This record gives sequence, structure tokens and C-alpha cells, in this order.
Amino acid sequence: MTGTDNSHTGKFIIRKYKAGDFDEVSALWEDTGMGNAKRGDNETIILDSLRLGGAFLILEEKSTGKIAGTSWMTFDGRRIHLHHFVIHHNHQGKGLASRLLEESLQFVREKGYQVKLEVNASNYKAINLYRKHGFEYLGDYDVYIIRDLTKIK
Repeated sequence: MTGTDNSHTGKFIIRKYKAGDFDEVSALWEDTGMGNAKRGDNETIILDSLRLGGAFLILEEKSTGKIAGTSWMTFDGRRIHLHHFVIHHNHQGKGLASRLLEESLQFVREKGYQVKLEVNASNYKAINLYRKHGFEYLGDYDVYIIRDLTKIK
């Protein structure tokens, strides 16, 4: 996978997730507030989502091999859901988010299904990025989740 090459983005590659990436990915998510243990994400779930037709892209710094960003797309048979789209704080503002999102949307085009995402209403940088790339506000929806399965009656 490749993308536009300029002074900042040329220092990074975008590749597919591979088994063994999870510890570094998890640390990135913790560091950026994108994930935590309560969310229940683990390598088994990621690999299962890939087997079900999803994709997981890694933004990796060429010189260090460190993971600087992620884009996880799951497929439910109806839509692609974009999750855990994040660029490490040290690498924001360099055009990397656009590059990673463009690669993600290429997967969406190839798959041929609608794509949906959730974003915190106060995350204006992300909202502007998504709008710039064609996402439209869906409406006034509240999102609910059951994380603790013992609460299911």
C-alpha cells in the first residue's frame, strides 16, 4: 500500500495488521485515549474481524518500525464500520491522517459497501477530516452499549 509522498508522509508506510502487532497497537490506543481494557479489544477479536471481511491498516514509521496510527474496519455484511482511527500525538498535523483515511476509503470502495463511523462531538479535527473526505452527519443519535455481558437479562 502506498500513498502520497511528501517530506512528512514519505517517512511512513501503510501496511496491513499482522499477528503480533497487538501489544504496540494497544499501547498506542491507551496513549491516545482511543482504547482501554473495558472496550474488550484483543488480538483474537481483530483477527476474527479480518476473517469476516474487515481490514486493519497500520501507519508505521519507516526508520523506527514504530506504529504511529491505526485504522480498523469491520464488516457486518451490511456496512463497513471504521473504528480506532488514530494518529499518535507526535505525528499529528503532518497530513498522515488524510493519507491513512484515503487508504481506508480505498478498501471501502473495493469492498463496495457503505462506511459508518462514530466520533466524539468535540473532536473537531476528526470531524473536519471526515467531512473533507465525504462523510456526512447522520443525525441526532445517541449510542448505547453493553460492555459487561453479565448485565444482559
